[in-house]
Amino acid sequence: MPLLSRALQAVMVALIVGVATFLMMQSLPGDAAFRIAAGRYGYDNVNAGAAEAVRAELGLDGPLLGQLLRWMGDLARLDLGVSLISGQPVWGEIAHQLGASAELAAAALLLSLLIGPPLGIIAGLNPGGWFDRALLVVSTALKAAPQFLIGLALIVILAVELRWLPAAGYGEPQHFVLPALALALGLAAVSARIARNAAAEAAASAWWRFSEGKGLSRNRTLMRHGLRNLAVPLLTCVGLQFVTLVEGVVVIESIFGWPGIGHALVHAVFSRDVPMVQGAALTLGLSFVIVNAMIDLALRRVDPRGAA
Repeated sequence: MPLLSRALQAVMVALIVGVATFLMMQSLPGDAAFRIAAGRYGYDNVNAGAAEAVRAELGLDGPLLGQLLRWMGDLARLDLGVSLISGQPVWGEIAHQLGASAELAAAALLLSLLIGPPLGIIAGLNPGGWFDRALLVVSTALKAAPQFLIGLALIVILAVELRWLPAAGYGEPQHFVLPALALALGLAAVSARIARNAAAEAAASAWWRFSEGKGLSRNRTLMRHGLRNLAVPLLTCVGLQFVTLVEGVVVIESIFGWPGIGHALVHAVFSRDVPMVQGAALTLGLSFVIVNAMIDLALRRVDPRGAA
């Protein structure tokens, strides 16, 4: 039943994303044919004749309902069509871009888990102390700051002023640091607070006091019994943070010139490349469903109470 529920959710996501992106793209101001022609040939080489040729080729003057139904029919055959700009299959374009985005997202998520939960556990085991109060201030500030602002601050400080890292690029390990850190800081701010609250609740529980009463030290109690209890809210947090991660990828990839699906989505919107916009948005939406299904399965195994 959980798998069937997730499958139905995936179908609903596909329908909603497809219809919503199509309608939003059609509602954008300006001449879509001119934008597409400019994306193909460049703004300096486009004219009214090129725009008319694109309009006739793509049938942009045809009924909107017919265009939408054709896309949904192609989707039922697992065909996302071809890019209006490059002429390449959307599946191929997305597969290449999704790999770059997945690398960045994985690096950011791993970095956030290395930063947030350990600091949160330290604060939670010493509630009300100076470290706990300082972590609250820092995590609140990082959570409130827009990710583009964090990214720009990292570029100015670490790339421009200190010249420790490149401001943009792809392909080398050092290119991961700034965009991954820009994404990870906001995620770590949330996971730190969740880990802090879970650790404080665990330290005040009867089973924690019983464990310490048997002679186990705080560290051994944490390692033997506490971490499994802390993992439940943290895994749930990871699933919820995937939405934030997707939103951040779109912004951060554009700032750092990262050749991922978020960067491609922004360019597709400006170029009115409807199949690419629909395909990219659909991929991000289905990724959210898949990640949540994986989190559900993980919770069933980790939760010591036997309930996900």
